[in-house]
Amino acid sequence: MMRNSVLLFVLAFSFIVVSCDSKRVYDQYKSVPDEWNKDSIISFKINPPDSTKAYNLFVNLRNTNNYKYSNIFLIVEMVFPHGKTIKDTLEYRMADPSGKLLGTGLMDIKENKLWYKEEVVFKEAGEYKVNIQQAMRENGKVNGVVSLEGITDIGFRIENPTSN
Repeated sequence: MMRNSVLLFVLAFSFIVVSCDSKRVYDQYKSVPDEWNKDSIISFKINPPDSTKAYNLFVNLRNTNNYKYSNIFLIVEMVFPHGKTIKDTLEYRMADPSGKLLGTGLMDIKENKLWYKEEVVFKEAGEYKVNIQQAMRENGKVNGVVSLEGITDIGFRIENPTSN
């Protein structure tokens, strides 16, 4: 009986937390196997709900203490329904100067919500595709990091700029 009460409380609390996220329009994660290979592209297919509203876009990363860099470089590509492509190389801070990993989370996994684009209007009807690839390099080395350790999940999020 006590077990059912605890389970019911956890489910109710989870529902409240999820339903309070009024800014969320799209939020999806994909897991990365042990290491994120430089040739591995994580893709998200998106059908925006409204072609007249502006949205804020984010790349979300979950990482463990095995992530050994203070920053991360990502190549983010947005492919529009009619074939136009926008490709950006982005750099984000992942640790403070003392080496402490940034992000939220009390345990070993930190979650980072990284700005991608602000006030984007999806004017074309149809399916958009977002491709995310790591582009890390070590100082003084020409070739990129082939296998990036410590990233567990890559996500893409679309939000309403203001809550309704």
